[in-house]
Amino acid sequence: MTYTPADSFTTRPTLQGTFGMTASTHWLATASAQAVLERGGNAFDAAVAAAFVLHVVEPHLNGPGGDMTGVFVTADAPSDPVVLMGQGPAPAAATREHYLAEGLELVPGAGGLAAAVPAAVDAWLLLLRDHGTWELADVLAFAIGYARDGHPIVDRVGTTIASVKDLFTEHWPTSAALWMPDGKIPSGGDMVKNVAYADVLDRLVAAGAGDAAEGAGSRESRIDAARREWSEGFVAKAAVEFLATPHRHSSGTDHAAVITEADFAACSASYESAATLEFRGHTIAKTGPWGQGPALLQTLAILDGFPDEYLDPSTALGAHTILEAQKLAIADREAYYGDAAVPLDYLLSPEYADQRRELITDRASHEFRPGTVPGHEPFLPPLRTEYLPPLHAGKGEPMFAGVGEPTVMPTGETRGDTCHIDVVDRWGNMISATPSGGWLQSSPTIPALGFCLGSRLQMTWLEDGAPSTLAAGKRPRTTLTPTLVLKDGKPVTALGSPGGDQQDQWQLLYLLRTLVGGYSPQEAVDAPALHTTSIPGSFWPRTWTPGGAVVEDRLGETVIDELERRGHVVTRAGDWALGRLSCVVSDPESGLLKAAANPRGAQGYAAGR
Repeated sequence: MTYTPADSFTTRPTLQGTFGMTASTHWLATASAQAVLERGGNAFDAAVAAAFVLHVVEPHLNGPGGDMTGVFVTADAPSDPVVLMGQGPAPAAATREHYLAEGLELVPGAGGLAAAVPAAVDAWLLLLRDHGTWELADVLAFAIGYARDGHPIVDRVGTTIASVKDLFTEHWPTSAALWMPDGKIPSGGDMVKNVAYADVLDRLVAAGAGDAAEGAGSRESRIDAARREWSEGFVAKAAVEFLATPHRHSSGTDHAAVITEADFAACSASYESAATLEFRGHTIAKTGPWGQGPALLQTLAILDGFPDEYLDPSTALGAHTILEAQKLAIADREAYYGDAAVPLDYLLSPEYADQRRELITDRASHEFRPGTVPGHEPFLPPLRTEYLPPLHAGKGEPMFAGVGEPTVMPTGETRGDTCHIDVVDRWGNMISATPSGGWLQSSPTIPALGFCLGSRLQMTWLEDGAPSTLAAGKRPRTTLTPTLVLKDGKPVTALGSPGGDQQDQWQLLYLLRTLVGGYSPQEAVDAPALHTTSIPGSFWPRTWTPGGAVVEDRLGETVIDELERRGHVVTRAGDWALGRLSCVVSDPESGLLKAAANPRGAQGYAAGR
């Protein structure tokens, strides 16, 4: 087989050991999770501790008012991948009719109308209750400490705040008060606190302690009491009351949110069976088609019919083939995926993959080409290369969105900023989880809580008839898409990445380079990345670039020139700009554990022994 050898240089070693491994998008989350493992906690205790730390140390990338998805296996059932569903639905009053009546053509990318019911916190508490071993107070102690006592902020938090400074100052004063105290934007290394959020976490712990004092003494009942405090207590009340006041949205107009306390009370996280596909002797496990996860499975099914030399992202032939396969799979994502009846068995069938594979030629497609599924009419989304929100009776000024990832626009909308956590322990428990949403720039900060609600509803359409049309009680088709890989019925890799529409595109490169090319985990994480933008974006303003391909310059002049010759509209992103991957790996035969993390941005880290 001819496959580009891995670079002999790696930015850091692939970690190896037998005790436990953690990788995440921030070193403090990784260190906290590893500390839990060192003190006898399992992978689920560790992941939950890391998740709440990420709320504090990466507030520009996720928050407690957002969402998460995870996929995991337990040591007791290693062949049964389970999805942890922490994606909340649209509120009961979030109907397309209401949004259209507000003068909107798209669900805004920032502001209370973009908020799904937050489910991330409930999902983490559910996981801790059912599969963890630690008490809630011990798990939350790391996050409470960083929030109350302070932590050194990373540069990108300050950069994010600077990009929305005018929005905060002019329209979201509570956000300015929290993130720009005395009008000062924090710089990298500044000690930053969030006392209000520390108080929220303390109240969750106290709710459980109060439950124990009343005679319900189990660990599980204490966690359930904290869940009730979140969904039926002060958090819901504070959020609903605050966001009922009209405020600026990314549309340039002011609106009140529609979320209610009843929406909070009705929302709960859950478990689901994973969607799976066999590829090169491995089982790849993803969320269902209410997320974008199966698009990765479809891409693998298409690519599986090509010889190995077509699956090398570091060559022009491989990069071209991969980009074209992704366009086809993601077109089906737009046409068929949503919180509805999705013909997934057909979309993942070998026969359908054969049909789609035949559409790939040596030229880059500039078309939107969903497939034909018997009995289903494909939704054809608006294909805009640019978007200017309409003005509404002088209520606001037009706002523009830019390009690139990660990008925070002056209006608060974000394209793909997210976090990720992977943990494996010595007993064989393994989890990959992607928390996101509730970014500090998603909507105005709720002062009593120290955080804002998310903006996931921007991934729904206001056009009628789409599988992901906005509807009350319906989950938006999230981009959050962690990956678990199994071999011979045992977990071997937990993998994920931030990146919005790019999450699965970057994970695909890792899977191809490790499963086909034989790369080590860190070699695959470090290798040059690329992705297509020839797809309708999931984030406001939902534009696309026909034939668009974004590449790291390290791919090389020869490869990039050949992609352009084939008709790709190439954007060069710089040498180390794309990909936010992290992973943990297990070899069931030897017991060896491994981990790797992304060097880009100098923020992600792995730890273990």
